[in-house]
Amino acid sequence: MLATRALSLIGKRAISTSVCVRAHGSVVKSEDYALPIYVDRRDYPLPDVAHVKQLSASQKALKEKEKADWSSLSRDEKVQLYRIQFNESFAEMNRSTNEWKTVVGMAMFFIGFTALILIWEKRYVYGPIPHTFDRDWVAMQTKRMLDMKSNPIQGFSAKWDYDKNEWKK
Repeated sequence: MLATRALSLIGKRAISTSVCVRAHGSVVKSEDYALPIYVDRRDYPLPDVAHVKQLSASQKALKEKEKADWSSLSRDEKVQLYRIQFNESFAEMNRSTNEWKTVVGMAMFFIGFTALILIWEKRYVYGPIPHTFDRDWVAMQTKRMLDMKSNPIQGFSAKWDYDKNEWKK
């Protein structure tokens, strides 16, 4: 019995080890989040790194030209330099999107769907309204409670004037 248990444990260990070895052969490298990254955000205007990490030959030449006088740069070159550093300008980040239409549309869809479910429940699930909700029944019940003088200190009967037969003001 002990030998059977020992062999079963060794077998499980061998299987789990072989699975681990196979799994590590095709591991996808995850990104290291401790390194600085680029983000376009209005509240974080200067990201830690530039947008373009690998510069092409023309971009390297433009970066060398940047070290000289900026008045010699054309407008297009200045825009290209900006695009190397940043992906979007503040105007592009601040431009409105139509995402609000999707949110409102989905909210209206779910409100409508809920209304359909409620209508279905009212029609097929719930029974008729009990007779105790009828105005005549409520009036008779109220009169009976007043006649019985139920809870006369702070409750229902305390708010009724028995001399004038009306509610106290």
